[in-house]
Amino acid sequence: MRLDRFLSETTPLTRSLAKRVLKNGEVTLNGEPIKQSATQVDTQNDEVKLNGETLALVGLRYLMMHKPLEVECTARRGLYPRVIDLIDLPKVERLQPVGRLDVDTTGLLLLTDDGQWSHRVTSPRHRCAKVYIAELAEPMEGSAAEWAINQVEEGLLLDGEETPTQPAVLRFITPQQAELTITEGRYHQVKRMFAALGNHVNALHRRSIGDVVLPDDLAPGEWRELTPEEIASF
Repeated sequence: MRLDRFLSETTPLTRSLAKRVLKNGEVTLNGEPIKQSATQVDTQNDEVKLNGETLALVGLRYLMMHKPLEVECTARRGLYPRVIDLIDLPKVERLQPVGRLDVDTTGLLLLTDDGQWSHRVTSPRHRCAKVYIAELAEPMEGSAAEWAINQVEEGLLLDGEETPTQPAVLRFITPQQAELTITEGRYHQVKRMFAALGNHVNALHRRSIGDVVLPDDLAPGEWRELTPEEIASF
């Protein structure tokens, strides 16, 4: 790897700023000052220091977050804070949400800089189950609840679409609180499914993705690294 690229990978420096600090003699390679940007670095064996501080490449990272309300999953800065603004890690901008949550939706959010792993989680082929808890505007019980459960199991035709949703599982915790398990990721799917049932979602929370369940002790806005077992579960 070129030395200027190595610096941009391991520090907040851009490639142009990396070349500048090299010219200033602030970088050493195995104890020797180096000024040439194109110098090759053996990332496994060479020691690179910037102003005496040893630099190391950041490995692939896998996180879970309890996403709070009014936080966006986008990379662009806008009206609301971004989820990556809540994470204190180097090169945090490289982390991407694995399936986004709306700004008014809370719960389990996975983030990674491993594109292949992210694809395994989100690809429709793998039918990864996602469990949501929805607070409904109108109660559904008795025959209405049974009808809704059957409709969801058979598949719903959402407004503006030509193919129905994949069979899903609906369970009512209370007449106005429902647990919905889906294996797709269509645009605003949960809200649109309840709209197709003649109801409205007042609040939405994602509890799990696959075998990874949001821990009760992870408060809104908090995050932690996934365990090796959780990573391998996908």
